[in-house]
Amino acid sequence: MVAVEKGGREPAEGGSRRLILDTAARLLRSGGYHQTTLREIAEAVGIRKASLYYHFASKEEIVEAVVNDGVRFVHEAVVAALAGHAEATPRERLEAAIGAHLTALHGHGDYTSASIKTFTFGASPAPDSVRRVRRAYEEVWRELVAEMQAADVLPGERAPEALRNFLLGALNGSTDWYRPGRYDVAELAAEFTALIAPKP
Repeated sequence: MVAVEKGGREPAEGGSRRLILDTAARLLRSGGYHQTTLREIAEAVGIRKASLYYHFASKEEIVEAVVNDGVRFVHEAVVAALAGHAEATPRERLEAAIGAHLTALHGHGDYTSASIKTFTFGASPAPDSVRRVRRAYEEVWRELVAEMQAADVLPGERAPEALRNFLLGALNGSTDWYRPGRYDVAELAAEFTALIAPKP
């Protein structure tokens, strides 16, 4: 008798839900949304294509889960870092958040790169859950930027939304050039922080 997992679907033979997502993330990272097919995912996992439907209703559902996980991994790391620096100065909290973002971004490279690469779902609008997860993480940075502005640690007049977008864009853009061993995340975090909020 085959055990039925939560949600009422049977487990895919030889492949768990997480294994399917891990595999999909790796393939999406390299091939993108349109080039990655259900057949390719199933073959890489070592199961029949039909077995994927025990866990996911469609390719879009798999991509949605990968994209959301990619954002959540980074979100959780940054929130934990800020909680660990609750009594620190706003500038120190910025550096901690940048370091946590970079660490999670490159520590979960398949998910985060796939998330960045496939966020738009090709020509289709991103699903509601993807927009919600993305907005929830952006809110963390919105609050951090407001905190720095209130503490007057940002030089000159800076538009908060533009600064937040610049920060996240610069950090996520490191997927194009960051290589383990060539760069130290702590040093990068310090350098990025100095660019945004130079020491007095």
